[in-house]
Parts: sequence; structure tokens; C-alpha cells
Amino acid sequence: MSTPDIFDIFVIGGGVNGTGIARDAVGRGFSVFLAEMNDLASGTSSAATKLVHGGLRYLEHYEFRLVHEALSEREVLWAAAPHIIKPLRFVLPHHKGLRPALVLRAGLAMYDYMGGRRLLPPTKTLNLTTDPTGKPLKTGYRTGFEYSDCWVDDARFVVLNARDAADKGAVIRTQTKVTSVRREGGIWHVVVADAGGMTETIKARLVVNAAGPWVDEVIGGAMGRNGAHNVRLVKGSHIVVRKLFDHDRCYIFQNGDGRIIFAIPYEDDFTLIGTTDEDYHGDPKDVAISDNETDYLCKAASEYFRNPVTRDQIVWTYSGVRPLFDDGASAAQEATRDYVLRVDGTASEGAAVNVFGGKLTTSRRLAESVLEKIEGVLGKKGAPWTKTAKLPGGDFEPLAFDAEVRRLAKDYPALPHDLVLRLTRLYGTKARDLLGDAKDLAGLGLHFGDGLYQREVDYLVAREWARTAQDILWRRTKLGLRTNSEDAAKLDAYLAKSGH
Repeated sequence: MSTPDIFDIFVIGGGVNGTGIARDAVGRGFSVFLAEMNDLASGTSSAATKLVHGGLRYLEHYEFRLVHEALSEREVLWAAAPHIIKPLRFVLPHHKGLRPALVLRAGLAMYDYMGGRRLLPPTKTLNLTTDPTGKPLKTGYRTGFEYSDCWVDDARFVVLNARDAADKGAVIRTQTKVTSVRREGGIWHVVVADAGGMTETIKARLVVNAAGPWVDEVIGGAMGRNGAHNVRLVKGSHIVVRKLFDHDRCYIFQNGDGRIIFAIPYEDDFTLIGTTDEDYHGDPKDVAISDNETDYLCKAASEYFRNPVTRDQIVWTYSGVRPLFDDGASAAQEATRDYVLRVDGTASEGAAVNVFGGKLTTSRRLAESVLEKIEGVLGKKGAPWTKTAKLPGGDFEPLAFDAEVRRLAKDYPALPHDLVLRLTRLYGTKARDLLGDAKDLAGLGLHFGDGLYQREVDYLVAREWARTAQDILWRRTKLGLRTNSEDAAKLDAYLAKSGH
């Protein structure tokens, strides 16, 4: 496919919003160039609580439009990517002295009513003295409510959006920083620099600034508009500990400060606990959990669990910066999670669409809204199409994941079940493209530890823009939780030797 001299759309940012916009746009017939200065999903998009959810607590802030849109997207996204998205049941214990049980039940009834559920089961009341989910909790918790949302591998969701966009003709460039964005005669001249410092100028009719936490920096720096202040940076941190309970349900815990935290089964052997909410004023690339946040999460979880959660149980932490639209809310937790789109300029002078805020659950709808803005400038091409489309590897029914695992196991009977399950969860039907003619483990090439083989590494480099061990171990997979430093160094050496 030939590269146009002038692209219709240049997208800045390879997070969930940027890749979703690129995918939708190219699928409608626009030519698209996307530049990401680091790896795909290397910022906010891989630092979420990894949920496709309506946001139960947003009801308290009267964000009804956002909650309705998010709830209606749960089954849409699940159907699009049933390999990386799965349904989860959440247990909300009633805590005496906090929100009354009647208020919780009413909120969940609204959650069910607004949600457009077809496959996800409804809310029910639990007796925590007899239900298995009560066993890990302190004895004082007697009543709980169980409701549905979904889990997502957030970084893979971003990569699959990028892969689908590229398959449809978009140019996706990682490790490519936008250094200058200037209008000349109604055309944008975008200067990009690769990791080696080589520069190139890309021309486009319209620019989409989806740089997440760096959106104001792009406006004030590359675009040369001083004083840009549109986003409020709010840090959210998580801790991962060894598995705290044996069942497959999640917990949502109320805290005395009005916030909530989740405790979620994670990568089979771990429990993910998060998140925090505090204003952040540093460089987003330097974000890290603080001692106060660590203590907060341990204390909040220990309020509920029979066995306290302590620092020595933590095996990993991660933090992200949410680029929330600055609506002047007094507290970080009260700032809107809804997205705001602003169009700057016209078709004749060169227009830009700036994207503020947003969340993974509503990213597909955000992309459709951005396309409405784009079509208002460049004219209409194809119709909206992503609502019923599959992401790569997701071409099976939402409830058929186990059947897909069995099919792959039948096709590759010599491979261990754990490997077949992991590859299906990450790649879905594309696992066959990855495995190819490999009949057994020997056919998968070098082993980098923990079930990661050369065949998978080569696939991730060739098809998913992976360049470093960190890209592979923490974003394309979560094997970093298990991989030792020697195996990680072996992987980096292989990537360097192979010219990746």
C-alpha cells in the first residue's frame, strides 16, 4: 500500500484514545499516521485498574451520561475481544457506619437498569457468613452485594487497536516523538524524530492530539501555544500482592474517606489492589507510588481482610497519571472522568482536535465522537463501524473462550495446557499465526523462562511493535511478574542481537 504525500489525519499518542481513533478513522477510509514517542500503552493506558466498567462510584457525582455510556460499552467490548476481556463478579460488603445497605442496593439497581445487559448476570444479595467470598473477610461483615463488570488486559487492548488500524492501512510509528506541529497553507507540517534522532516531516490535513497526560505539553510545546492548561493530572497507584483468596470473584471496598478500592484476582497467583487518587505535579514519565499511597492501600484492604495486607507481601507496584479535564473540582476524586473534545481551526487553515480525559471503557465511543468532529472538518466518508467489529484474535463468541482453548489444544496436543491457555488469553485465534508449524516446545525455539519462547518474541516484534524486554514482559504479556533478572537480560540480549 502506497503512502500518501499528505495524510488526512495525524494522530499524536499511542494510548487507548489515539489507537482507537486511528482504527476508527482508517476503517472509514481516511488515511492515518499515528506517532507514539515511547511504546504503545506505555503511559496511562497500561496503568489502569484493568476494568471495563460503568464506574459505580460516578453515580454519586451525578455523572449519569458517563455511567450510561460506559455500562452500555461493557458487552460491546467483550464481544469485540473475548480473549482479552472477560466478565467478573464484584462483591461489595456492607460496612456499618458508611453508605447504608439500602443506598448500595438502590445504586446497584440503577447500575443494572442503565447497563443494557444481555449476557452479564444481574446484582444479587449475599450472606457473607455463608458465601465463600465472606471467608477471607473479617467476621463483622455479614451482608454483601454482588454485581457484574468486566476485566480487560489494558495494554493488549491498545495494541490490538493499533494492529487493526495498521491492517487497514494506517501507519503506526512507535519510539517516534513529535517535535513540531505547524500550519502552512492549510496543511499541518508535523516534524517527528525517531529514537536515533533522525527527523522526518509528515504532512496532514488534520491533527488529533491524543497525547494523554502530555496533551497540554503538545499544545504548549510542539504547537507553540504557551500557557495551555486544560488537564488536571491525577495519580492512581496500585499494589500487587501474593494471592489473598482462592475464589474467582473480586471485591470493591468502601473507605471512610468516601473513596473505594478494588481487590482483584490477577494473573492466577496474585491479587491486585487499587487505586489511589491524588493530584500530580511532576513529569508523567516519572510517576511512581509514594509511601503514603502504599500505606493507604494496605490499610484500606486490611480494614476488610481477616489477614492484614502488609508491605512485605507486595511483589510489584505501578502508577499512572490520569489526564482528567480540569473542571475546577475541589478534590482529585471529584474531578470528572468524562472526556472533552475541542476543535481548533478550520479546514482551510488546518484544524486540530484536542482530546482531554477519557477512560478505557469509553474509548470506542470517544473515537466515534472524535470522528464526528473530524468529519465536520474534512467531510464524511464511511459510516461508523466499530460497534459490531472484532479486534484481532477475537473472532469467537463472548462465552466461547473455553471452547477456543480446547480447539487450540486439539491443534497443538504436545504443548502444555498452561501455555495453550495463556496464548489463547493473549492472542485468541491469532495464537495459530504465532505458533505456526511448531509441533512441540522444541519447535518454539529459545526459551526465555516462564513459558516465553522465541516464536512468541519474534511474533511480538514483527506484529506488535515490541522492541525491548520491558515491552514484552510488562505490556504484551505480564510475565514480568515471574521472570527473573537473568531471563530478562537474556531476552534483551536476544532482541539486540536480532537487530530489534
